[in-house]
Amino acid sequence: MTDRVLDRIIEMAWEDRTTFDAIRFQFGLKEQEVIALMRREMKPSSFRMWRKRVSGRATKHQAKRVFNEGRFKCSRQRQVSNNKISKR
Repeated sequence: MTDRVLDRIIEMAWEDRTTFDAIRFQFGLKEQEVIALMRREMKPSSFRMWRKRVSGRATKHQAKRVFNEGRFKCSRQRQVSNNKISKR
């Protein structure tokens, strides 16, 4: 694996709403392989912090999610077309 691929896998593993199934689909790594990769590539304290964060998170597992398709969107989030930020 290249450094770029490793960085992307680690980034996806840290994201709350990216499932292990998505990582498996994109990179062919099972959950246990992602855990082993994270253990190998991260400092021990960072790995423990990540593992504690991921262990109780239902959104990391497709079967435990409360929504099945699409992505989560906050009810207070504006539509892109209604964005009032000026373009300079």
